[in-house]
Amino acid sequence: MTIEIKIPSVGESIQEAVLAEWFKQDGDSVQKDEPLFVIETDKVTLEVAAEVDGVLKILAAEGETVAIGAVVGTLEPVMVSGTEKGSTPIESGSVKAGTVEPKISETKKAAAPADEKMPEPAPAQPVAPVGTDEASIPLAPSVRRLVAEKNVDISGITGTGPGGRITKGDILLYLESVPAGRVTNPASPPSAGISPKPADAAAEIRKPMTPIRKRIAARLLESRQNTAMLTTFNEIDMSRAMALRAEYKVPFEKKFGVSLGFMSFFIKASVEALKEIPEINAFIDGDDIIYHQYQHIGVAIGSDRGLVVPVIRHVEKMNFADIEQAIVDLVAKIRNNRLELADLEGGTFTVSNGGVYGSLLSTPILNMPQSGILGMHKIEKRPVVVDDNIVIRPMMYVALSYDHRIVDGKGAVTCLKRIKEFIENPERMILEV
Repeated sequence: MTIEIKIPSVGESIQEAVLAEWFKQDGDSVQKDEPLFVIETDKVTLEVAAEVDGVLKILAAEGETVAIGAVVGTLEPVMVSGTEKGSTPIESGSVKAGTVEPKISETKKAAAPADEKMPEPAPAQPVAPVGTDEASIPLAPSVRRLVAEKNVDISGITGTGPGGRITKGDILLYLESVPAGRVTNPASPPSAGISPKPADAAAEIRKPMTPIRKRIAARLLESRQNTAMLTTFNEIDMSRAMALRAEYKVPFEKKFGVSLGFMSFFIKASVEALKEIPEINAFIDGDDIIYHQYQHIGVAIGSDRGLVVPVIRHVEKMNFADIEQAIVDLVAKIRNNRLELADLEGGTFTVSNGGVYGSLLSTPILNMPQSGILGMHKIEKRPVVVDDNIVIRPMMYVALSYDHRIVDGKGAVTCLKRIKEFIENPERMILEV
């Protein structure tokens, strides 16, 4: 019985999606729960897996905009019973990465002459420097194109996608991490099946914006146009927080199973500061102000498909371990394209860490309808004055952008100052003083 593959519903307000990428080719054999394709909407990216083992037939191409519930492919279930007429027995464990290896029937074996020898296999050809040996390292079409374009040797790249598959994000991260000039090799031959670009090709590439990128652009423009955004800055001495983290990092991970990071420090500090300055945790709704008696903190996370801000709910009830575990869970959802629409809704304040990308100072843009966003930056050793002495300390610039329509300068400065005090004296968060 043929199984239809449909675009799943991802929220009542979403009526269509873009079929961003197929992980398999038409006619490939797939296993149950193996990822088939990724869809993108203006809010979420979702990976769709196979419901049963079968042979894939693709009905909609990559890049097409399809309606929710539309049939984009079918799966013809694989017959594994040797008693079925015309069926071919399949040895246990023979289904591998989209291929089915049938067992040769005894009749065909007997038909071959006893003294006939099988032809010797051709010697393996050397692998091109780009390392795209697709038989051993399956790559999605978009990843394969990027590997060929940048001439990347993927032999040393560890995949973070489902089943260890190398994703586009893994390639981009590798390109950022290696020294200039170490990635490309003009003398290297192109990978199989990918034609080299002509020498006179135009040095421009035009691609349609993805739904998520369109949504990000629209929301950022809306925020700039419809809020009276202002930013206040401060700097934080990270010495005490770093010493506390270093002292308890190992026992913390042993007890709770997650690593202790600085994000939980800043989220806890923000929650305590928001309790004192409630207007930064409030929304403007027409002529009213909605004050929230809870803190739902959005955490800005970059992905290869764009920036997303999933929400950790009721952080005021969480400890450091709860926050770190929530972050790990959200990152895993994003990496595996399992983020749900509910994960992105209801935030009252946002924390963004540009420091992981090396940012020294920036002005974060409000995530509407929120009234405040905290920007963290890189920790850098700088000379500072302490008790009239010049000392070297690990310092971090922080920025708080806020909607001046609802938040006065005094409140914003006070809030950021309180965050600074909590981070410089982490014990205060535990004692709530």
